[in-house]
Amino acid sequence: MNQKLSVMEKVGYSLGDLSANLVFQTLMTYLAYFYTDVYGLAPEVATPVIFTVGMVAAFAFNPIIGALADRTYTRWGKFRPWVLFTAIPLSLAALMAFTTPDFDEKGKVIYAIVTYAVLLFLYAANNLPYAALSGVITGDMGERNSLSSYRFVAVMVAQFSVQALMYPMIEYLGNGNKAAGFSQVMIYLAIIGAVLMLITFFTTRERIVPTREQSSSLGQDLKDLSRNRPWLIMLVSTILVFITLAMKGGTYLYYFENYVSKDALSSFLGTFGVHNSENPAATGFSIFNGLGIIFMITGITFSKRFADKYGKRDTFKASLFLSTLPVLLFYVFPPESVWLIFLAQVIHGLFYGISTPLLWAMIADVADYSEWKNNRRATAIIFSAMMVGLKAGLTLGQTFITGLLDFFHYVPNAVQSGETVQGIKLTVSIFAAIPFLLATGLLFFYEIDKKMEVRIENDLKLRRTGVARDTPAAPDAPTHQ
Repeated sequence: MNQKLSVMEKVGYSLGDLSANLVFQTLMTYLAYFYTDVYGLAPEVATPVIFTVGMVAAFAFNPIIGALADRTYTRWGKFRPWVLFTAIPLSLAALMAFTTPDFDEKGKVIYAIVTYAVLLFLYAANNLPYAALSGVITGDMGERNSLSSYRFVAVMVAQFSVQALMYPMIEYLGNGNKAAGFSQVMIYLAIIGAVLMLITFFTTRERIVPTREQSSSLGQDLKDLSRNRPWLIMLVSTILVFITLAMKGGTYLYYFENYVSKDALSSFLGTFGVHNSENPAATGFSIFNGLGIIFMITGITFSKRFADKYGKRDTFKASLFLSTLPVLLFYVFPPESVWLIFLAQVIHGLFYGISTPLLWAMIADVADYSEWKNNRRATAIIFSAMMVGLKAGLTLGQTFITGLLDFFHYVPNAVQSGETVQGIKLTVSIFAAIPFLLATGLLFFYEIDKKMEVRIENDLKLRRTGVARDTPAAPDAPTHQ
């Protein structure tokens, strides 16, 4: 079967990531702020809600969905039906999770727990099969790199929409009432997200179909995972990467509202033609995120070129390290140094953008590695494990934000003490940078380099076409009777 993908199919697949990231980016950027400053939960209450629900979702929902998806057989394939049937429910759940009901404190806590849990369950049921679809839509490594680039341009569009445009829309549509503004914006996002996910279903197809000889039990799949070192490294790396993304992304709004000089921001915004802004922190926050995303997209354009030349591992490792250095600088910038703050964001966005398309492509490579070693393909459970990492990273990052806000005595919608401002600075810089640096170090032990990528791709092509090989089995591969 031809493994080449048309532009239409690449675009159609990428729209699914745009849809999912309208939800994910909203969670990463606004969840802590929404719960503390809009919904009305104290930081000490928001922290256990985010942590408990998030960790249950990470370690219960994702493995269940992964096991079920790998054992789904329909005329549409294994993973596409999940994309179809969860598109609308996921959008409705996102709307409900960012709605503020007129309940008392206890009622609000219960409502937050229920709606957040339902949202994360449906997100797993939708996004995990969607991610696994990239592992069966083509077996061609070059096409997979190209697909990832399309996909993460879509991610950047979603990120720009949420981080650069959403907050001004919340203020405008809410007319000063942020709770109403959030609800209004989420209505639009729900409609758009559902339509985009349905387009993904209708424009893609699954080309890699496991044979009966590759079928296995859930126990065997888990045993294979436990002996798959690249999978273990990618799991921990994913957790660390998303801790950093959640911590810095979720703290920027606090940083702008409580640390950056409003007068310096107003003067800076004037250079963009924005004069007499009623809320310079909100406007500055949006432009700050927008510039970072524009340069992330620029970085993405270099990603495939570097990955094809140097391999995904080395490209990912280098860009992750270089993107960490500007994050550290946020701690030393004075509140009036708006130009330097924005320049650091631009540099960070450029280097991090190079790494952005590679994460999921590397996970698809891990699925190939597992098939190469074990002669069995278990795509969804491998992706489900990575979704565990993503959800755990998001949960830990958001939990660290609200926990640190509580530790440094943050008071919502008030003038903060010097200790609290110092805590916000530490959170957005030093604390946020540590997981990125740990992930960079861990990637030195990831064995799928450029040379191994090529060997795995060629060996699997020969297997799938039924061509016998006289070369030795993959190293450490178990013997099958």
